[in-house]
Amino acid sequence: MRASIKVADIFRSAGPAYRASHAGHLSLDQLKVMSAIETCRTAVMGGHVEACTDCGHWRVAYNSCRNRHCPRCQGAAARTWLAEREADLLPVGYFHVVFTLPAEVGDIALQNKAAVYGLLFQAASETMTTIAADPKHLGARIGITAVLHTWGSAMTHHPHIYMIVPGGGLSPDGSRWVSSRPAFLLPVRVLGKLFRRLFLTRLVRLHDAGQLGFFGSLAHLAERRAFLQHLAPVRKKRWVVYAKPPFAGPGTVLAYLSRYTHRVAISNSRLLRFDQTGVTFRYKNYRCNGADRQQVMALPANEFIRRFLLHVLPKGFHRIRHYGLLAGATRKAHLEHARELLGVAPPVTAAEPVAPDDTRPPCPCCGGRMLVIETFERWRQPRAPPHGISATGTTTP
Repeated sequence: MRASIKVADIFRSAGPAYRASHAGHLSLDQLKVMSAIETCRTAVMGGHVEACTDCGHWRVAYNSCRNRHCPRCQGAAARTWLAEREADLLPVGYFHVVFTLPAEVGDIALQNKAAVYGLLFQAASETMTTIAADPKHLGARIGITAVLHTWGSAMTHHPHIYMIVPGGGLSPDGSRWVSSRPAFLLPVRVLGKLFRRLFLTRLVRLHDAGQLGFFGSLAHLAERRAFLQHLAPVRKKRWVVYAKPPFAGPGTVLAYLSRYTHRVAISNSRLLRFDQTGVTFRYKNYRCNGADRQQVMALPANEFIRRFLLHVLPKGFHRIRHYGLLAGATRKAHLEHARELLGVAPPVTAAEPVAPDDTRPPCPCCGGRMLVIETFERWRQPRAPPHGISATGTTTP
């Protein structure tokens, strides 16, 4: 069995040289992400010692960095988020819709992340709610959960929005639930045209307001005429909006969300090898079908780190957003009203939250309950095991 490889291992080994060779060219956000991943679950973060209440086995557990770009820290965050979202699900089909930016606009987005990613959310959500409200299509107010991904499977820059949308919505006067057709929500060609118009109109507006910056090979786009010439070809392109048939029940929706909401550019499970020659990992080549789609790629460590850092989001930028019936403080009231119209009972809430101790992994020796017996601060190591207990947790004479 091969040794488990982590993104943190690559950053610890090749990160110092990468920072030195790119000094002055890395943002503070990128440097913070590198540092967080390198120190995650190490003595630098502090931690605690756990002991089994049954057999006495003890182990050291270091704290997580909890950075949203860290592959090791997203599992717990995803579980918490999903538990909260489970109560929002309605007994209707849910559709999966994807809005993708063309490559010419993706290059601009990379140099203006907050502005262009924010515009992507705005244009995509407005496109969905506008076409859904049109009586020629659905004629209803819908709810949307939208998630931003900025990467392709090979960690190249590929900004797109994943949406989970209930198959229906409230009528304009709120008196009834309007259901979509079983396998059809909204026409994707109509969505694509409106999405293109809304996005490009507002992108030009951002440029005119001086809210976009251009560097390197894109520096000439600071001039308005050059900017409009750059956008001219994409005005004629068909912008890709993709819609899948509805999921097979709420459980499938949650399973889908668990894979997408807290995903980072690459998971540790996709890493195959890391040595002097570089990093080898699995990826999907979407130009191929069947067994050929799963392929293997090898990159120099510096290129692997560069691609990973492309996807660091600006501080405070929300990559999961809710619109329509699921937006803000009115979400609960809208969902209760929708359930009334659908004739279903409200979800049963848990009587008590799960205690933190109950989420701790059981004892690896006997399966017993592990309790914290000592905590230690950052940069500190735990004390030696109590007298009479060996490092494996067994009693010594």
